[in-house]
Amino acid sequence: MDRHPIVAGRFYDARPDRLHAVVDGFLSLAGKRQQEPTLLAMVPHAGYVFSGEVCGRTLGAANLASIVVLLGPNHTGRGERFALWPDGAWLVPGGSLAVNTALAEALLAADPGIKADTAAHMGEHSLEVVLPFLHRLNPDTTIVPVCVSLPGLESLERVGRAMGKVLADFPEPVSLVVSSDMSHYISHENARKMDGMALEPVMTLEPAKLYETVRSQGITMCGVLPMTAGLYAARELGATHAELVAYATSGEASGDFEQVVGYAGVLVR
Repeated sequence: MDRHPIVAGRFYDARPDRLHAVVDGFLSLAGKRQQEPTLLAMVPHAGYVFSGEVCGRTLGAANLASIVVLLGPNHTGRGERFALWPDGAWLVPGGSLAVNTALAEALLAADPGIKADTAAHMGEHSLEVVLPFLHRLNPDTTIVPVCVSLPGLESLERVGRAMGKVLADFPEPVSLVVSSDMSHYISHENARKMDGMALEPVMTLEPAKLYETVRSQGITMCGVLPMTAGLYAARELGATHAELVAYATSGEASGDFEQVVGYAGVLVR
């Protein structure tokens, strides 16, 4: 089953030529590309006018494999708790990215919590917004999209570790890309403070501490669940280092610094 875009023309331009020019411009802002393989990248998923630069600077500096597991939050509440899109392709303006069915099947077999489900993805924008960047970097990239709404740390650890073991044993290299915005609708100053608290355990590769910090401090990081699971998976892959590539808030684009959303770009290797 193929998935068609739902936010093209709203979050990003639906016209392929203009979309490609915008995405290429954001990717060109990246610094030197990492030499070591990128095990995990975390990027935001807002409208490109707000978060496109952070996403482009981060993915442009990444050294991603040609197979990518996408982990994103579930904003709609639909579908399974750990919902994997099992086949077909995800369409973007001017192209598509095929689902890697071999890896999808291996992940589905790895843990009973991972279930084949398209319902969770139908109205969800968080992974779709990242796809034009992956397509421009490498149109032959294959993907496994996963929508995460598992609430408990124990379940996130179990599933994350199971995923990591599958990726470690898979015959081809695989990278993880996590889609997450940071703080929502607080002042620019407070967002930087709160997001710094959440990013500290990301930088030290401590998924349990990330989960507990976000929960205890009331940080409105929408992708904390997929990022927690993603960090457990990255640790199974041997991750040793994280780098904050870019950070911004929506206020820097809109001029409204009283009600902002934070955006962070992180690379893990």
